[in-house]
Amino acid sequence: MSLFHVVFLLLTGPGASLSQAEQPTVPFGCRFGIPRPYTLLCDLDAMWGVVVEVVAAAGVLVAILLLIVLLCRLHSVTEAPKRSGIGPILLLLMGIIGLFGLSFAYLIEHNESICLVRRALWGLFFSLCFACMLAQGLRLRRLARESRSPGGCALIGLVLGLTAVQGIIAAEWLLLTVLREGNPACEYQQLDFALACAYVVALLLSALVTATLALCGKARQWHCNVVWLLVSCLLSILLWVAWVGFYVYGNKVLGKSPDWDDPALAVALIAQGWLLLLCHAAPEAHACLRTPTQPSAPDYFDTSQNSSRMREASLDEDIPLSHRQFVENQGYAFDENAAGLRSGSHHNGNTGVRPSAPFRSNVYQPTEMTMILNGGAVPSAPPTYTGRQLW
Repeated sequence: MSLFHVVFLLLTGPGASLSQAEQPTVPFGCRFGIPRPYTLLCDLDAMWGVVVEVVAAAGVLVAILLLIVLLCRLHSVTEAPKRSGIGPILLLLMGIIGLFGLSFAYLIEHNESICLVRRALWGLFFSLCFACMLAQGLRLRRLARESRSPGGCALIGLVLGLTAVQGIIAAEWLLLTVLREGNPACEYQQLDFALACAYVVALLLSALVTATLALCGKARQWHCNVVWLLVSCLLSILLWVAWVGFYVYGNKVLGKSPDWDDPALAVALIAQGWLLLLCHAAPEAHACLRTPTQPSAPDYFDTSQNSSRMREASLDEDIPLSHRQFVENQGYAFDENAAGLRSGSHHNGNTGVRPSAPFRSNVYQPTEMTMILNGGAVPSAPPTYTGRQLW
């Protein structure tokens, strides 16, 4: 029996050891059958991948919810200045969703298709977001200066046209480096990648300039929107300076050049997405969906409200002169009777109730409506008024 066990171990031992050697090591946290290229999505040893995945998924969820709310409440936005800004906000939310989605491409191991997707969509999504900010800056500048907004279709066309320029730039870069020169898609210099985003930086700086010019407008009701846009542009510039400096020079100084390239780009994507979502998309959506404040009752004695008095005067001019005199005389009679009741009276056998001495029957007493139509000043007696004798 012992000889049989020895033969069995000699026959099965090399096979068992070979099968154990051929089995790939499964990272901690990826024990549910996730294949090799996607191990960063569940590898708890490399925590940055899991953190990026969770934060990006939360950003996608929030952006989709905000997009649905805007689409459902679109019919309630009736004001033309607010309605024209909804199109760029919807495109901005789509660009933000694209930024969060592109961050998942940096959690997959390198291959030719993944590298092509990264290089093609990086500048495209950023240019879409910054073109929306530029369109909003132009819209707010015109609203602040002329109290008029460009059409929503014109703003959408401007955003799509500016985004298409970056798409052409990315396509030419890939054609020249990959197809013409025959270089692998994953082999490129960090400085070349940063220079390919020069047009994106130009869009961001243009949005900053337009927001600064819009802040100098006369209409104060749009200054809050302009301030949020200005804050978004400034923070985005600081973020781009940080990640470009770290990606191009910082990794080489620290000696982490190939290992920390993907984490730096993934963190830049989710940071930019959340920045635009919190500092620009959410405030703009709230401003568009906010119900307009009801105007307060007009002060007819305020000399600055000339338009309302002019409208009332125009309505009063439509009434014929004879009818207006009849209405005013009726008002004078009502005031005289009220004054007589307040001042007291004594009984007369012939005429009934006779007014007392303080009753001023011959004094012109204008009504409140007459004073309102006259702009608050006491008017003079009409030419046909001769006083009223009640006895």
